[in-house]
Amino acid sequence: MPAVIVPSVILVQALETDFEELLTLRIAAMRASLERIGRFDPLRARERFASVFSAACTRHVSVDGERLGFVVLKPGQDQWLLDHLYIRPGHQGQGIGAAVLAQVFKEVDTAGLPLRVGALKGSDANRFYQRHGFELLAEEEWDIYYLRPPRLNVEK
Repeated sequence: MPAVIVPSVILVQALETDFEELLTLRIAAMRASLERIGRFDPLRARERFASVFSAACTRHVSVDGERLGFVVLKPGQDQWLLDHLYIRPGHQGQGIGAAVLAQVFKEVDTAGLPLRVGALKGSDANRFYQRHGFELLAEEEWDIYYLRPPRLNVEK
């Protein structure tokens, strides 16, 4: 069996001026899933993303100096929200998302709080999140929500 090469992923703080670049990436990453359920609408995608965009909570996913995605992690009082995790089409399935989650998990587990995420019904993201320890929380008309309990590292 060949060795699996884990990409060297660096999370880089986003700026307010990155909005258009992030929106374009989000639309590219979501397009196929939204088209499958007849809900692709670039204008609605822009409005939805603009209504929740927070550069302070957003980080670019950089691999070898190339921006291949982004992640939005929002702290809360009783849980964290993984609001967005997108990897550019053509770079998905290469371990980049898993490497991002590993970094996110370290951050969230240090706070000792659960992590919530939502995924569009029918999206491959559902299997991805379940594979990484998220448990079904609730289902709505278009989305499925998951929760990952905090992992407490007990090292002596």
